[in-house]
Amino acid sequence: METRRTLLVDAFTADPLAGNAAGVVPDATGLADDQLQAIARELAVSETAFVLPSERADRRLRYFSPEQEVDLCGHATIAAHAQLREAGAIESGEHTVETNVGVLDVELAPDGVIWMRQETPRVDVVDPDYERLGAALGIDPAALRDVGADAPVAVASTGLPFLIVPVNFLQHLGAADPDLGAVEALAAEYEVAGVYAFTFDALGADATLHARTFAPSVGIPEDSATGTASGACGAYLRTIGAFDDVPDEMVFEQGHFLDRPSEVRVRVDGDVRVGGRAVTSLDGHLAVPPAAEDDIVEA
Repeated sequence: METRRTLLVDAFTADPLAGNAAGVVPDATGLADDQLQAIARELAVSETAFVLPSERADRRLRYFSPEQEVDLCGHATIAAHAQLREAGAIESGEHTVETNVGVLDVELAPDGVIWMRQETPRVDVVDPDYERLGAALGIDPAALRDVGADAPVAVASTGLPFLIVPVNFLQHLGAADPDLGAVEALAAEYEVAGVYAFTFDALGADATLHARTFAPSVGIPEDSATGTASGACGAYLRTIGAFDDVPDEMVFEQGHFLDRPSEVRVRVDGDVRVGGRAVTSLDGHLAVPPAAEDDIVEA
């Protein structure tokens, strides 16, 4: 049976078994979609990145959750490029990557941080039913209304849309007990991948905010670090004028309530960029089942 080298790479952290684990298949050439899906299902992490050749960019990445293909994944992009550099397949500098949302720029900085340019931001403020939103997230609606005037709920995207929900204090965000079915219904209504709830009441002294992401509609009850949502939130903060002077670089905490602390760096000076480190935690070979045959069964 055919095997492929397969890794687990922890992104948005410098420590193994922290951050957000992504599967990485550094050579997915010749694999059919059902094989890609089977590998992602077997690895059972939020997303697996499959590296493929591209005629439009330096390489192509396809992303699969255990349940379906995902158009874009920030942490898996960071993980894949970190692994390729670690293996000596690519060097530090500027790179391009083809994704289902277009060709993106990726910079491998000499200090080990990998930066991913996001798509042109879109931020649309919405007027939610705070009672329904609070019930879906398991958060007192008053904790959402308290900041709603200055930091409204919005749909934001830099390639993948999320519902951005500000919360007043970390104690309320940390105690969130989401109704995943209700969150999935919200995601469908607003046509987003999930809900990104955040508070400026962060744990670290150098952190800009603390976030939690719930995306059951793509098979992720809670994500420990979400690059695409972080980029969307950075664009949102710039759009609503959250700062008198937008910081050159913001640090978003995530994952602490899953015992996988993460640190996502965000820059919104001009293009929106998301950055972080990554470390390999598992390296091996996976047996790949044969591709499904498209046999037509006739009566």
